[in-house]
Amino acid sequence: MRGYVRPAAQAAGRAAESTLSLTFVEFPAVFISSAFAQTAPAAAATGGGLMGSLTGMLPLVLMFVVLYFIMIRPQMKRQKEHRAMIEAIAKGDEIVTSGGLLGRVSRLSEGYLHLEIASGVEVQIQRSAVAQVLPKGTVK
Repeated sequence: MRGYVRPAAQAAGRAAESTLSLTFVEFPAVFISSAFAQTAPAAAATGGGLMGSLTGMLPLVLMFVVLYFIMIRPQMKRQKEHRAMIEAIAKGDEIVTSGGLLGRVSRLSEGYLHLEIASGVEVQIQRSAVAQVLPKGTVK
């Protein structure tokens, strides 16, 4: 039976003394649901087996499947499209960077590209900083 420990002086209804002695007081059995009390030994005896452990893991597996289709798969698709867009950039393309610069590609290298943002003004940016390739004629 479950219980708690309280000072003996309180258990006897007396005021607290200078020495502290403890008494164990049991909880009444009324707090335990009768249905829970009847089914607990039966569930422990069967052990659940393989099917019980699979049923317990099912919500966790379903959560990972849902997360894959809602979050991971769309993100991988966007990364693949962005990588293809960056690889297809050519000289003369008009682009927008992730920082908001708008310009025309004047030179290309392996990891960087030079962007002409005004006549005679050229900046060097990383290829991964390209956010969008614009249609021809957008930049005046």
